[in-house]
Amino acid sequence: MIANRCWNRKTPRLAVAAVAWMGSLIGLANGAEGPNPHEVAKAVDARLKQAFEQSGVKVSPVCKDEDFLRRVSLDLTGQLPTPRQTTLFGLSPAANKREAMVDSLLTSPEFGRHWARYWRDVVFTNATNQRAQLGRQSFEDWLAAEFNRGAAWDEMATALLTATGDVYDEGSTGLLFAHDGDPNEVAAEASRIFLGIQIQCASCHDHPSDVWKREQFHELAAYFPRVGVRPIRDGERIVSYEVVSVNVSRPNPGDALRENADRMVRMLDRNGDQKISKTEAQNARFGGPLATAYDRILEVADADKDGLLNATELKNVPAPMMGRQPNTEHYMPDLNDPASRGRLIQPKFFVDGSEPGQSLSDENRRGAIARSMTSPENPWFAKALVNRMWSELLGEGFYMPVDDIGPTREARFPEALEALAVGFTASGYDYKWLLKTITLTDAYQREIRAASGSPDELPFAAQKPTRLRADQAFNALLTVLGVAEPTPRGGGDGPGARFQALRSPRFQFQQLFGFDPSTPQDDLLGNVPQSLFLMNSTTLSGALTAQRTTRLGRILSEFPDDGDALSELYLLTLVREPSKREREIFSEYLASVGNRAEAYEDLMWSLLNSAEFLTKR
Repeated sequence: MIANRCWNRKTPRLAVAAVAWMGSLIGLANGAEGPNPHEVAKAVDARLKQAFEQSGVKVSPVCKDEDFLRRVSLDLTGQLPTPRQTTLFGLSPAANKREAMVDSLLTSPEFGRHWARYWRDVVFTNATNQRAQLGRQSFEDWLAAEFNRGAAWDEMATALLTATGDVYDEGSTGLLFAHDGDPNEVAAEASRIFLGIQIQCASCHDHPSDVWKREQFHELAAYFPRVGVRPIRDGERIVSYEVVSVNVSRPNPGDALRENADRMVRMLDRNGDQKISKTEAQNARFGGPLATAYDRILEVADADKDGLLNATELKNVPAPMMGRQPNTEHYMPDLNDPASRGRLIQPKFFVDGSEPGQSLSDENRRGAIARSMTSPENPWFAKALVNRMWSELLGEGFYMPVDDIGPTREARFPEALEALAVGFTASGYDYKWLLKTITLTDAYQREIRAASGSPDELPFAAQKPTRLRADQAFNALLTVLGVAEPTPRGGGDGPGARFQALRSPRFQFQQLFGFDPSTPQDDLLGNVPQSLFLMNSTTLSGALTAQRTTRLGRILSEFPDDGDALSELYLLTLVREPSKREREIFSEYLASVGNRAEAYEDLMWSLLNSAEFLTKR
């Protein structure tokens, strides 16, 4: 359909341009290192085909060029192709034009930005402290540069686990900053993200449905007790935060309070009743932690309920009441004695039982866990990313959810997963190699087919439509409307200015349409606020007019023929030609409205509000 239209308009120029354009792209496909992506892709497809034939499953055919182009452009760069790109791609006779397009997209600057935003959502959607949003942009900028320079996945994982520095200058601090450097939180997220294993369920009790024991979780957390997050001040004003290594134990204010309870009462007691009131604690020159946390301490320690604290009560103050453990060692809480410090735990990696040794510095501890996690001997590091990327590109993974895999879980098509994981490891954890290999598979390039709804239905026999992530949808709107991305107001430096920057149109759109990419697609549903925004946004309404300065206005001016204008609008928004029935419906509507500009405004509004626009097909 696209080719027929093009041969009727500007055919010689476009045909020559298509051949030259694809020829330049094909040149980019040479020089790849590591396992041959074609061979690995064929091996994966062979394993899937064998299972489909044994089960009598009929697979979908390979999709049309325009569907592949839209799909792979959104997957690799988060962008829609332009109508001209779609036209040239459809015209090109090159046998390997799809691979050439993949290679071109992998070298685009938008590749790094797109995947940086993906991982930003993975990390910051689950942040335990909302001030971590201040580090979003530096994290995204750092990761975009890493992806575009071709950094290997193990390099990036190591940087995220071992980072130190100002969170505004060192984007690699994002993961640690997002969780305040808390050993338990960092351990849980590192395992979930880099291994696909949710070991946090074993933090309080042995894992209820997996092999992991409570002690194994705390042995992982023991790699991170010496990480700290502290403010950077300019006088009294906090201007930033930094992730630091804390290798010298700090005195625990709770320990000091309990150990010096008798002396504290003698110093603060002003009326001679051998007790401390809130007024006495706050008026005293040396009230310290007791003065600042009096109400909370009273609530749990006032055994005789007289509203005062005596020495015996102070000696029994639970350790957690005095804030996060400031010690540079990790202690597993005693469930039978919550007030105690707990048992000292040394670092040990739960996957292979390796131990880096005792009394190591923060740098050595975190370096050790980074090496253990990313080691080629650890199969879960490669499988976790392969499974996650396969799911992101095909709509579901070999394991689901993507961040809950492990030795007691059963993968679908385990041999196909193994082929990809072995190849990815052999490539040196080359992120681009993995994405290229997946996009070259028949499984990725198949047409969409409606699911039967049967729980026994095998996946990957057809492509699965998936909901666009917020950044993909926002980029698509900018492309269709032909507008530049608005920049946030404000200037200056410091947290205040950065919070203002978070109020940018993209951030606001992300807050409305965003979700954790780890969430299964079947669990993602649109909602009323999203629909109301697309239907009623004044910004969108203003850009959808047919004035000569808008994208729609320029289309109507350039294409006076309604058949051509309709094709251009469909190619722009949905990256395909309108069907015969769609042409008939619009022709009837145009005649009934009697106003060309108004009819096209209504059509463009309808296309942007369609499920197809917000779906990767």
